[in-house]
Amino acid sequence: MARWIPTKREKYGVAIYNYDAARDVELSLQVGDTVHILEMHEGWYRGYTLRNKAKKGIFPSTYIHLKEATVQDGGQNETVIPSELPLVQELTSTLREWAVIWHQLYVENKKTLFRQVQQMTYSLIEWRSQILSGTLPKDELAELKKKVTAKIDYGNRILGLDLVVRDDNGNILDPDATSTIALFKAHETASERVNERIQEERSLQQDLGLRGQAIFNSTHTYSLYVNVKNFVCNIGEDAELLMSLYDPDQSLFISENYLVRWGSTGMPKEIEKLNNLQAVFTDLSSSDLIRPRISLVCQIVRVGHMELKEGKKHTCGLRRPFGVAVMDITDIIHGKVDDEEKQHFIPFQQIAMETYIRQRQLIMAPLITSHVIGENEPLTSVFNKVIAAKEVNHKGQGLWVSLKLLPGDLAQVQKDFSHLVDRSTAVARKMGFPEIILPGDVRNDIYITLVHGEFDKGKKKTPKNVEVTMSVHDEDGNLVEKAIHPGAGYEGISEYKSVVYYQVKQPCWYETVKVSIAIEEVSRCHLRFTFRHRSSQESRDKSEKAFGMAFVKLMNADGTTLQDGRHNLIVYKGENKKMEDAKCYLTLPGTKMEERDGPSVKHQPHITNFTPTKDSTKDSFQIATLICSTKLTQNVDLLGLLNWRSNSQNIGHNLKKLMEVDGGEIVKFLQDTLDALFNIMMEMSDNESYDFLVFDALVFIISLIGDIKFQHFNPVLETYIYKHFSATLAYVKLTKVLNYYVGNAEDATKTELLFAALKALKYLFRFIVQSRVLYLRFYGKSEDGDEFNNAIRKLFLSFNVLMDRPLEEAVKIKGAALKYLPSIINDVKLVFDPVELSVLFSKFIQSIPDNQLVRQKLNCMTKIVDSDLFRQAECRDVLLPLLVDQLSGQLDDNSSKPDHEACSQLLSNILEVLDRKEVGPTAVHIQLIMERLLRRINRTVIGMSRQSPHIGSFVACMTAILRQMEDSHYNHYISTFKTRQDLIDFLMETFIMFKDLIGKNVYANDWMVMTMMQSRVFLRAINQYTSVLNRFFLDQTSFELQLWNNYFHLAVAFLTHDSLQLENFSQAKRNKMVKKYGDMRKDIGFKIRDMWYNLGPHKIKFIPSMVGPVLEVTLTPEPELQKATIPIFFDMMQCEFNFSGSRNFHMFENELITKLDQEVEGGRGDESYKILLEKLLLEHCRKHKYLSSSGEVFALLVSSLLENLLDYRTSMHDGSKENRMSCTVNVLNFYKEKKREDIYIRYLYKLRDLHIECENYTEAAYTLLLHAELLQWSDKPCTPHLLQRDSYYVYSQQELKEKLYQEIIAFFDKGKMWEKAIQLSKELAEMYENKVFDYEGLSILLKKWATFYENIMKAMRPQPEYFAVGYYGHGFPSFLRNKIFIYRGKEYERREDFNLKLLTQFPNAEKMKTTSPPGEDIKNSPGQYIQCFTVKPKLDLPAKFHKPVSEQILSFYRVNEVQRFDYSRPIRKGEKNPDNEFANMWIERTIYVTGYKLPGILRWFEVKSVFMVEISPLENAIETMQLTNDKINNMVQQHLNDPNLPINPLSMLLNGIVDPAVMGGFTNYEKAFFTEKYMHDHPEDHEKIEKLKDLIAWQIPFLTEGIRIHGEKVTEALRPFHERMEACFKQLKEKVEKQYGVRSLPSTVDDRRGSRPRSMVRSFTMPSSSRPLSIASVSSISSDSTPSRPGSDGFVLEPLLPKKMHSRSQDKLDKDDPDKDKKEKKKEKRNSKHQEIFEKEFKSTDISLQQSEAVILSETISPLRPQRPKSQVINVMGSEKRFSVSPSPPSQPIPPPVTPRTKLSFSLQSSLELNGMNSLEMTDVPPPLPVKGSVADYGCLMESQESVSPTTSPPVPQRQLPPPLPSKTPPPPPPKTTRKQTSVDSGIVQ
Repeated sequence: MARWIPTKREKYGVAIYNYDAARDVELSLQVGDTVHILEMHEGWYRGYTLRNKAKKGIFPSTYIHLKEATVQDGGQNETVIPSELPLVQELTSTLREWAVIWHQLYVENKKTLFRQVQQMTYSLIEWRSQILSGTLPKDELAELKKKVTAKIDYGNRILGLDLVVRDDNGNILDPDATSTIALFKAHETASERVNERIQEERSLQQDLGLRGQAIFNSTHTYSLYVNVKNFVCNIGEDAELLMSLYDPDQSLFISENYLVRWGSTGMPKEIEKLNNLQAVFTDLSSSDLIRPRISLVCQIVRVGHMELKEGKKHTCGLRRPFGVAVMDITDIIHGKVDDEEKQHFIPFQQIAMETYIRQRQLIMAPLITSHVIGENEPLTSVFNKVIAAKEVNHKGQGLWVSLKLLPGDLAQVQKDFSHLVDRSTAVARKMGFPEIILPGDVRNDIYITLVHGEFDKGKKKTPKNVEVTMSVHDEDGNLVEKAIHPGAGYEGISEYKSVVYYQVKQPCWYETVKVSIAIEEVSRCHLRFTFRHRSSQESRDKSEKAFGMAFVKLMNADGTTLQDGRHNLIVYKGENKKMEDAKCYLTLPGTKMEERDGPSVKHQPHITNFTPTKDSTKDSFQIATLICSTKLTQNVDLLGLLNWRSNSQNIGHNLKKLMEVDGGEIVKFLQDTLDALFNIMMEMSDNESYDFLVFDALVFIISLIGDIKFQHFNPVLETYIYKHFSATLAYVKLTKVLNYYVGNAEDATKTELLFAALKALKYLFRFIVQSRVLYLRFYGKSEDGDEFNNAIRKLFLSFNVLMDRPLEEAVKIKGAALKYLPSIINDVKLVFDPVELSVLFSKFIQSIPDNQLVRQKLNCMTKIVDSDLFRQAECRDVLLPLLVDQLSGQLDDNSSKPDHEACSQLLSNILEVLDRKEVGPTAVHIQLIMERLLRRINRTVIGMSRQSPHIGSFVACMTAILRQMEDSHYNHYISTFKTRQDLIDFLMETFIMFKDLIGKNVYANDWMVMTMMQSRVFLRAINQYTSVLNRFFLDQTSFELQLWNNYFHLAVAFLTHDSLQLENFSQAKRNKMVKKYGDMRKDIGFKIRDMWYNLGPHKIKFIPSMVGPVLEVTLTPEPELQKATIPIFFDMMQCEFNFSGSRNFHMFENELITKLDQEVEGGRGDESYKILLEKLLLEHCRKHKYLSSSGEVFALLVSSLLENLLDYRTSMHDGSKENRMSCTVNVLNFYKEKKREDIYIRYLYKLRDLHIECENYTEAAYTLLLHAELLQWSDKPCTPHLLQRDSYYVYSQQELKEKLYQEIIAFFDKGKMWEKAIQLSKELAEMYENKVFDYEGLSILLKKWATFYENIMKAMRPQPEYFAVGYYGHGFPSFLRNKIFIYRGKEYERREDFNLKLLTQFPNAEKMKTTSPPGEDIKNSPGQYIQCFTVKPKLDLPAKFHKPVSEQILSFYRVNEVQRFDYSRPIRKGEKNPDNEFANMWIERTIYVTGYKLPGILRWFEVKSVFMVEISPLENAIETMQLTNDKINNMVQQHLNDPNLPINPLSMLLNGIVDPAVMGGFTNYEKAFFTEKYMHDHPEDHEKIEKLKDLIAWQIPFLTEGIRIHGEKVTEALRPFHERMEACFKQLKEKVEKQYGVRSLPSTVDDRRGSRPRSMVRSFTMPSSSRPLSIASVSSISSDSTPSRPGSDGFVLEPLLPKKMHSRSQDKLDKDDPDKDKKEKKKEKRNSKHQEIFEKEFKSTDISLQQSEAVILSETISPLRPQRPKSQVINVMGSEKRFSVSPSPPSQPIPPPVTPRTKLSFSLQSSLELNGMNSLEMTDVPPPLPVKGSVADYGCLMESQESVSPTTSPPVPQRQLPPPLPSKTPPPPPPKTTRKQTSVDSGIVQ
């Protein structure tokens, strides 16, 4: 037989299709589910999804894509770890975790966060795919890793998840392999990083102005990206667009030009550049970004004719000025605008020719505007004018560009913004160096600007059109090809021709070009400028020769490069050939300055005919130069120093001048300069003055490189020291000078030099040490003996002397020494004994006087700790005692102002080093710190504010010390305490501090790793200290109660800390924590148990104080821990029982009840805890000799309390106020029984508040009454527990009771329970009148009292309906399960509304269709079944009403203060009698008795007993007849009372009885019961028959009175109807009086009718004692209904006739009726208006209610009764439409609603303790008839049977064995679709 085979390789996979399980053994899968596979068999796998590990099942193997994984812990506990990158695993788990939260956000409708998570999730999924693809290069992968981790950390923060702590590479830190301090710092860093990211996000959303700083704050160099989209301008010729950055405030061009050549066709000249005109302006520094204004300017130069309109014969190819375009880009540069897609329009401003302007001014001077710009104006002023102008009349002409500011230099932006900047992008550099010069950045750019010139017009009438041609030549005159660059974007050119200005005498060009030539060529090259007049006529132009030339050499005679700035060149005139001969003109001066400084020209005869002519001396030409070169210098002094050998007499001068040289010049020649300095030092060793100068120069250079601008040259300096430096004896000189400076620190002239030397100390010592290393390498140690070491010792000695001087002197020098001296350690250690160096540093620190430079001293020590010195154990032996001393002094309790920041930093670094692996033995050092500092740190933590920024650091230090202490350390530490009291104090401090730190965690909530690590360390420390407690403080003599108490409270606080409550976390987090840390609660819990049992006889001291803490421990939902700690309760009971003397455990009991109440209400405890607690307590108690009975009672009591409290807590969250009320009452009753008044009253007020919320004022009053009953009318003071939260400020019980009574009376008044209000008012009045004599209060009360009486008689009180509700099935909570409740409906609440409310409360419940009690199958089913029907309350009149009373008074008792309710239904016995069905129609009446009277403290109470009686047909007839008589009597009385009542209801009632048209009435009774046969068969009924006859006879006087009133009030229209009714009545009266005798009403009726006030309505009813059965409503058979047709004298019997009714709906509730809706609408329509009038008229609901039933029943279920001829129907009777019509016979109709029907919430009541049920009188219920063998007992409704319904399927057994083999073949995978297949690695969304 085939079997399931455990898998080996197929362990882990992802579902790539959805799979729906078809059988129980199968497992449903969703795409993306990751599965762990356990076994396989023929195409099937068995396993589970990682989403739900508990459910195992089988699934087809074709649906799974297998992935590589490693398996740990084989067998049952095997776990699968995917073989993926750690980052991918983190991504996967993060996405799974976020997916769950994402779903919750959707459900909770948190849109913003939902969308945020959605975007982040999509990003992570995309990045995960990229990483898994394996195609990313290493650098991109590293970059992506950073992005992923940043996104995860940010997402975790905004979702409130734990912070992920990483190392520098982004990998998650392992807390076990990381020191505490490093972990703390990693948390800080991670937190700051996330905060910055959040700030960034906020600024992106809120303020664009901040964005620039957020994005660019870490960068020093920037680039501006420009993309020219289009240029629109009506030129008609080629053009050049020269774009650059310009500062309008300084009129300064910032960058070189970007050149675009634009064709006459309106497109770029080079067609390949179409849509690719991009440039990047680089090297912008932060100083450029903060310029107030910055513009992008563009000069448009036309290339063509002199004037636009000229034709073919005219000269072409001239560069002519045409216009400019300017855009302010300040906002873009400042980062306020950042949209690379946005196209900006730059308007074009044309430049007019000077002649054109002059002509226009002559012709139309008044019209010319002032802002026309002439072409002769300087370019800068043109730009400034355009910028200043508000608007430009551009006529749609201009440039379209897009711009973006990019952080970084060219290399960086090419990498970061490769989509914008590529190799084809033109690069326009800044004219000057960037803020930071990089060592490898070789640059040699010479910028030449043609500024202006002045040229004499000579023989011409008008000024010349001068064109300047510029070229670069070597000393032989050879042209240097392509050396000139007019703008970025194009190759270099050999000759550059300037713009030509038309007839301008003084042209201003401001044209800048860049000259690029090799560095070695610069010294040989010069620039040549030739000047030529250009004619507009082509023929003339060709004949024009150059009229002058000028030149300038790029390098001066002294080797320096041409100085930056403006140069006035000499314009030479002569023959063209000579102009081109370099040898001729190079001997002449090029600039005016040279001419002035140099020798005269006259002494050079060979160039006599090549001179500035006499007549043209005015010709001048000015250029400006700017050199950006990393290899050329313009500084003479620097050059002199570099060439010191050739000019040795100026060495001193050059060394001094070096300090004045610009830093940029020095770093260019860093190596050469340093070589020169050390060569001077070594070769000029005989002159000591040079040593000092060289030393100062060296210090200057080192300081220079410390500047941010040149910080990137640090590596260059270091490379020089270790690779190029070769002065083996330099150390001698350098140490000598340094010693001199430090030794003469008091010399004021040397202070600045010494300060600079100290700042440069690190690199100075690198030179010294490297020199010494080289020396030792060459000569060995023996040569100089101990000279070097002595120099170092001497230096330290000098420092010590310096530090010991008074503070006010040289404080700056001392600070610098402390700051910079430690920086030499790592270097000096290489050539000096480390231990001696440690000693030197120790002495140095000790030389500083106390309380001076404290922070600097601590920072200095921190740097020493950070150095390599501290990592050597023997050096630590020297340094640590000093460090500990200093820290101890700072953290001393007496220290005035300790520097906590510096202390924590020093301490952190010490501990961090001690925790490393490679630092040698540390035990001794830990011990030293522990002994000297642990307690100091503890006290610092205790005394420090939780808001202090340093608290986290100190707690981390303390945790680090505890973590690094071994067990032996703990033992040693305890032994160091000299006295017992010291030890007690220490333990007290520690316990209090731990508890405080656990309660108020100093770390953020998301620092989970840090918190858990701290908890683990605390746990170990606590356990160490417990052994101390056991050793020293346990025996009888040395027991310390407070110490033990603190221990227990600490342990419990630890155990209950939020961070350890695993059940509150997601499954993923829980698994992670258990795997990493285990469940620490178990460790501490078991320890608490052991410590408790160790207490022995001391236990009694902890009862009851420890009951609460132990309860907290036992409530931890960890079964093992609960089993271990619950027995402590029994131990406490036993302990109190034995030691208290009273042989009980009341203290324990009371405390447990109090604490249990608090804890469960706070959300702890559950059903399983209740069961376990009861089980364990019972087990222990039953074994005990004395506690077996009382303990068992207590265990059951606690279990019962827990059940009630858990129900109460559940109800608090389910939204149903009614459920909360039920549960509150259950809890109330418990505390009442236990006489726990304090808690009892607290819950009373909770109940009262619930009632007020629901407007149940009557119930609120009854609730408060329970509080009042606890008080006496006495002056006893109120104990605190009697005064509840909103009680009044009173002293005595009497005052409180009075206030409560006033509140209760007000509630009864609101609830229209005036009878109860009167009852309390009487009690209060008695007190006012006879005890406190408060007559004023009494008068107010009596006025209220009078109002109550008036309201009883006059105000309308709708009578509520009562409903019986049964809750069946185990789906209901225990307080409802299989119980029946009687509910008091709200005013006007119909059964349909009530049903709807019930089903809203329990949406899954099924409504039962029958009213018969359910079977055991339903009671034991797992579902929910609700049965609901209307019941009638049984009137229970108080004894005082022994005389007839008004209906208004009676109506209250009909529906209030009732405890018994009945429900009746007809049943037929015997054969059917076709002539008279009354003879065998019996009534089955079920009577329900509630535990308490309604209304009460709830609107419902549980039924405590149910019994059934059967009423014979004869008894039913008597009852029905009695009700009819009462009804006639009531209506008569109402008409007597109120003459204005409408007559129609009376008409109908009377006519229905007296009209013989409908044969029936008591005629049917006569046929059924007044026969000889019946008398013969039932001789025992003789008395009842007589009773019936008597009732029939009594009907006549009531009818007489009714017809009399009808006659008085009848209208003329109804007079015929009345006369007919009188005639019918006459016949009836004669018949009745003849057969049954004459009866007459008491004379009082007639006598008093006129004299009594109308308000006093008398109800004439027979005394209840003479009635065979008490009057009850039989709503289901409508026995008290009035017929709908006139003339039916037997209306009361109709409902009993038809069998249809029984078969249709008597036993059914709400059977579906197809016409029900139509009828409902019809009835509602005819009910609405008239019912309201009717209600007001009758002041009673009885008649309307009964009438309505008669309507239905007679219409729908009386086909057997003969129909009345239509001709006899009086149309006036349409008034019957007034009566309400109920949709179903069994339910009682209700008065018209006065408010719109709304959905109402509702609730159920739990079982109440029924006290004194046997006292309920039931004497008026007849005994069951003999024919019934047994009475059905509905009491069984409350007993739950344990039999299992046969329909319930047995539960699926938990399968431990392999599943059955699948009977079907696995399904094939779904067909492939054309859509892209789901990624196989998508195992994410779980």
